[in-house]
Amino acid sequence: MLVLQIKPVLAALKRHKAGTLLIGLQIALTLAIVCNALFIIQQRLTHLSRTTGIVESDLLTVGSEWTSASGAAVEPLVHADLQTLRELPGVQDVGVSYGYPLRGGGWNSGVTIKPDAKQPVAVTWRFFADDHVLTVLGAKLIAGRNFRADEIRAMDSHNLAAPAQLIITKALAEKVYPNQSALGKPLYIGGATAPSTIIGIMDHLQGGSASSWSDAISDYVVLEPKLLTDKSNAYLIRTRPGQLGAVANVARDTLFKANRLRIIPNGEGEGGGVRSFAQVREQAYKNDRGMAIIMSAICAVLLIITAAGIVGLTSFWVSQRRRQIGVRRALGATRHDILGYFLTENFLISLAGVLTGIVLALGLSLWLVAHFETRRLPLPFLLIGVALLLLLGQAATLAPALRASRVSPVEATRAA
Repeated sequence: MLVLQIKPVLAALKRHKAGTLLIGLQIALTLAIVCNALFIIQQRLTHLSRTTGIVESDLLTVGSEWTSASGAAVEPLVHADLQTLRELPGVQDVGVSYGYPLRGGGWNSGVTIKPDAKQPVAVTWRFFADDHVLTVLGAKLIAGRNFRADEIRAMDSHNLAAPAQLIITKALAEKVYPNQSALGKPLYIGGATAPSTIIGIMDHLQGGSASSWSDAISDYVVLEPKLLTDKSNAYLIRTRPGQLGAVANVARDTLFKANRLRIIPNGEGEGGGVRSFAQVREQAYKNDRGMAIIMSAICAVLLIITAAGIVGLTSFWVSQRRRQIGVRRALGATRHDILGYFLTENFLISLAGVLTGIVLALGLSLWLVAHFETRRLPLPFLLIGVALLLLLGQAATLAPALRASRVSPVEATRAA
């Protein structure tokens, strides 16, 4: 039945070229934007769901910076802070580190397996940590061992010496020593001429930033047994279950009571303040979350506007054709025939719109790839967009089409 109605529908559309063209273009533009927006939303949500490789619950971070101490004077102050925090009720263990997952920035360097290599094998995140950090984070060591307390060295970041030992992630180990075990092998980090020995391999540990620029190196992390004396280190506190809030409430005051010559930021920015890891994650991914919300809102607005346009145009056409509808009813057309006519009419307009929209969507995707280094639009998102717009067109047409199907021959004749 629908096939038989296509010819008269096309003839009718030729007499309404302006409206047909406007709705078709609106559908095409909506398809192009919605397909790419859905793909961006999917990418952002995938970004948000990445694992850090640590036990995020019951983990507290405290950023602290000394105002009057420097150099060798920093080390005893840090050890005093660690002891003070470990004595707090509800605290299980505490470590100190410059760098941890999703911190908001940090230190990156290239690594090689030969001292004279001209190009790095990989670029890595460098976390300068003590012997407690691995345990406090809950990162899983799959080979080798953790640092010992006597291996931790305090030093200035401007005079970094190659550490004797390193712990690296499994992803980095497979990158630098493919098809063989990296445990016990040398690694040259940051242009050092002296090798560092890989003593441990972690299953996974995410880098210090959630930004898209760091995605390529997100899984490449090195732990070095160092305490940087000229940087704002973070105390990583593993609390007992259910004690996170209580420890967070007293941590700042406890540290100031131990030594007031320090700065503890307000919790914003790189590694600052007293933050639960849930807050760290929220701040790290706020741009991704915001982008997903904005793209979702844009999709919703465009779909609503397109649906409203289809409803408005179909309602206008129904009011214009009341006499024609009455004549068809008088000649024996059923309500189902009238309903099918308008649904077929909209389907043809929507089909022309989505075919044009496919070209626009692919063109927009290529433009985004060229200017924003995104990935090309996958076919499934294009198919989802096409199905969505075709269904939207039919749904938006249904109400005015039902009104048209209720027009009686007598009412149409009187209206004429």
